[in-house]
Formats: sequence, C-alpha cells, structure tokens
Amino acid sequence: MTDSLNYEAAEAATATSDAEASVVSALETYTVASNPTYVEQEGLRVLFAGESQTVPSHKVGPKLYDYYLLHHIMEGKGKFSTETKTYELQAGDAFLIAPGRLVSYESDAAQPWKYCWIAFQGSSADDLVGRAGFSEQTPIIRADDHMDVPYQMKHITAAFQERSVAADLIAHGYLHLIMAKYAGIQRQLDDTNRLRPESEMQQTVRQAIQMMSTQYAHPLSIEHIAESLGYSRAYFSRIFKRITDMTPVTFLLKLRIDKGRQLLRERPDLTVEHIAASVGIPDALYFSRQFRRFYGQPPTTYRNQVIQPDSTYQRKS
Repeated sequence: MTDSLNYEAAEAATATSDAEASVVSALETYTVASNPTYVEQEGLRVLFAGESQTVPSHKVGPKLYDYYLLHHIMEGKGKFSTETKTYELQAGDAFLIAPGRLVSYESDAAQPWKYCWIAFQGSSADDLVGRAGFSEQTPIIRADDHMDVPYQMKHITAAFQERSVAADLIAHGYLHLIMAKYAGIQRQLDDTNRLRPESEMQQTVRQAIQMMSTQYAHPLSIEHIAESLGYSRAYFSRIFKRITDMTPVTFLLKLRIDKGRQLLRERPDLTVEHIAASVGIPDALYFSRQFRRFYGQPPTTYRNQVIQPDSTYQRKS
C-alpha cells in the first residue's frame, strides 16, 4: 500500500510541476490527493485532484501526459500553450490537456494564477470531454469566476484525502457535474453569439471530426464523410473550413501525421512503413513527405531526436 501511495503521489506531482512537489516559497501553496481505489466506473477513472497557488511566472512544460488533466482557474491569470496556439486565460476559465499532446502553461508575473485540477482517463473519457465542449481545436472554455467548479473539485480532493470507501463514486459523480457545467456554458455561447445555422454547421463539423478521429486508420474519403452527414463534398468542405480554418483534406491529413508522430515517440519498435500504414497512409514515402511538410524534418530524424536521453521532448517515465 505504501509503494502504491508513493507512486500515485509522484504521478500527481508530475501533473503540475516537478518543482511543486516540494514547496519552498511562502507565496506558493500546493495540495493534491490521489484516488485510494482502483475501480473504473463506466470506462472512467479519476486519478487525482488538487489545487495550487502558483508563484509569479511559474511555468510547467513543454511536456506530455498520458491522461486527461483539467485545470480550472480560481484567481489570477496566465498562459496555456499547445503546439499550435497560445491562450491568455483568467479566473473562471478552464483548460484541458489531452493525452499525448505537448503543452506548457505559465502563470502571470504580476497576478499569478491559483487553479484547481483533476486528472482522469479511461475508454469513455474522450466522449465525456467532447460532450463538454472540449476538442483538440478548442482545449479551453471561457466561463466566469462565479462557477462552483472549484467547490466540486474540493469535494473530490476531500474524498481522496479521507480515503472514503466511496471515493471513486464521489469523484465519478462530481467529474460528470463539472463537465455538465462546461457543456451548459458552451450551449449558452452558441445560443447567444451564433445564429442557428452556424450552430448547425458547428455540430456537423464536430460530427465529422469525431468520424475522422475514430476512423483515421481506415480508408476514409471526404466524399464518404460528406455523404454520411447528408451534404455534397463542396458544401461540406466550405462549412468545415469556415469553422476550423482548415479544409477537411488538410485536417484529416494532419490528424494522421500527428498520430504517426505520437507513434514515432512511443513505439520505437515500429518502422516508418508500419506507422504510416497504422495511421491510414499506405505509402510510407508520402507519409515522410507530409511529415516534413508539417514539422520541417523527416520522421526518422524526429524519432532519433526524441529518443535521446537529453532530448527536450523526451517523455519522463
């Protein structure tokens, strides 16, 4: 049991910063608690939860996680960066880190943020975050600082700290309530800021993205996607680009290349040919050309770079 708790504590500390594990500044506070049970409820397991008042300019990353990590900002402000975009966030906003995504986040120098967080994983996690309004293109939700999400996260942390026999049920329930809050916010934004046709277009694009995300490894054409959603290819391509600023062809290709990039990091036993085929690109040379197009280097060069012990992008074990 002691070894298990030590392992969970180490995982929890990694979720925010290695430096946060031993707080040395009076300005900084840090609380984290791990799930004392190992029961997965309906394909979902909450791993740990906590909160922290960070010091000015406190930075985490760039780094990867193998679970979902949701932060809700309680006070202050800061920046959250993905591989493609940086978001300025403040109290009431939330940002979600998805598994396998390279991210970093940093508190403001003058008004460092205080945030709470919850980590979770499981076969139903993708569906849960999607229903809440999060996606690879929209990893943040802008809300307000009057939401009761911090209160709900505190309940999860308390249940873990008390080692409640029902900790997994409590965490499972509150996580769904939190996601329901975010889903409600997104719905209000759609109703307030968008005309009805735009909302319908957004729903269509979301369905298309979900189809691509689950079937990218198989032969999948834009014509098939458009037809399955009841549109012509030309009309579907127009609304897709209007919502995402990318054509569906480019989006699907980048999705496949990104998945291949993940396999290059995580599966050194696979050849480039195997990886290309695994992400729905049967031509390894075409995969290599497109990889260079998006990332400026061949896939083999990227792999050699990330597996070096001193590599900036090496995943920590």
